[in-house]
Amino acid sequence: MHFGSAVPTVEVGALSGEDFLLDVREDDEWNAGHAADALHIPMSAFVERYGELTEAAPQDGRVNVVCRSGARSAQVTMYLRQQGIDAVNVEGGMRAWEIAGRPLVDEKGQPGFVA
Repeated sequence: MHFGSAVPTVEVGALSGEDFLLDVREDDEWNAGHAADALHIPMSAFVERYGELTEAAPQDGRVNVVCRSGARSAQVTMYLRQQGIDAVNVEGGMRAWEIAGRPLVDEKGQPGFVA
C-alpha cells in the first residue's frame, strides 16, 4: 500500500513534549527504545485495540503517528483520518527521532535505541 504525498506529515523537530505520540511499531521495536510518553499500539493489533487510542488521545488535539521509518505509520495515519481523527505521520519515524537526539527509553526505563 502506498499513499504518496497524500499523507500529512510533521517533522520530528516540530514536535514538543506536549504533543500526543502514537507508536505503531511491534513489541520488540518498542522494547528496544521509544519515546517515554508515547502510546504503544502495534500496527498488527491496531484495529482490535483502536479503543485504547480513542480513550488516550486528546479530544481536540492531533495524533502524531510514528513507526521505525514512516511507512507503517503512514498507513495508520490514513486510517485514522478516515475515522475523522486529526492524524499526521512523523516524517522519518523513530530513526529521525533518534538522529535528532530525542530521548529514547527501553522497556525498563533505561536509555534505549531504535531497533
